[in-house]
Amino acid sequence: MSWQTGMGWVEAQSRANILTNIRQFFSELAVVEVETPLMSQGTVTDLHLEAFTSRYDFLVDAPDSTNVYLQTSPEFAMKRLLASGYGSIYQICKAFRHEEYGSFHNPEFTMLEWYRLGFDHFDLINEVQDLLERILDCPSATRISYQQIFLDHVFLDPLTASLADLLKLIKDRGKHSNWLSEQADIDILLQFVFSEIIEPQIGLTSPCFVYDFPRTQASLANISPLDARVAQRFECYYKGIELANGFNELTDAKEQLSRFQEDNVKRCKTGLTEKPIDHNFIQALEHGLPPCSGVALGIDRLLMLAMKKTKIGQVISFPIEQA
Repeated sequence: MSWQTGMGWVEAQSRANILTNIRQFFSELAVVEVETPLMSQGTVTDLHLEAFTSRYDFLVDAPDSTNVYLQTSPEFAMKRLLASGYGSIYQICKAFRHEEYGSFHNPEFTMLEWYRLGFDHFDLINEVQDLLERILDCPSATRISYQQIFLDHVFLDPLTASLADLLKLIKDRGKHSNWLSEQADIDILLQFVFSEIIEPQIGLTSPCFVYDFPRTQASLANISPLDARVAQRFECYYKGIELANGFNELTDAKEQLSRFQEDNVKRCKTGLTEKPIDHNFIQALEHGLPPCSGVALGIDRLLMLAMKKTKIGQVISFPIEQA
């Protein structure tokens, strides 16, 4: 372990300049910067996200020590601001996910998240593209549906494929492991195919937006009015990096609570710990969240692309192994 930073002074100045440029981008759009807590009494129920847990002893309504959670993103708190009457907002903040350190992930990282009132997910895709072109000087992005990208790259329809279809595909591509055969959740196999087989082939020369994910992979997004099997979610990929994840946001409190409860049922079935639902967020939805779309973008990954670096540790001061 070295006490020294892996990010040089030149890179530190570039990072600062890019963050200034991002803030200028939103200033020109009259989107207002906000700040929300890093800790919360509720957390995400997503099967594929794990939050860091701590304890707090002094909550007025809790006689005993209470769990608090470091945010995996500022999403719930920012939507509470929108429900309180705020206009379009953005935030550059720390987020935390209990995942293995690697080339593209540090458990503590910097996230850019923003919400645009009156936008659908395609409006927001346009704005994400504008930001990427400004920061990366990259070509215009391509756009393709989740269904079509499966058909183009693995010749399988993800909206009708069975577990057997997906396992055969995985075996034919030489990607099979025993744990995959034990899966009863088709979304786990779909995500495996997407990340291991499709993702390395897309966004190589220009950013690629993939939209209309299966509804079971988008618990915070509206269902498409054109096809009830998919939700209005998109992701952006560029040069082997997943950069952004966005939604046309679900505003129905009852539906959102039901989806969180379904997540917890799935967590229990797979041996994971049930997570406390963020009831402050649900109450905000009950009060009324205006129609909007939102997106989360990994700043450190964006900086890797902008500075032509191959490891996240080269664009942050101290990764977890040196923290």
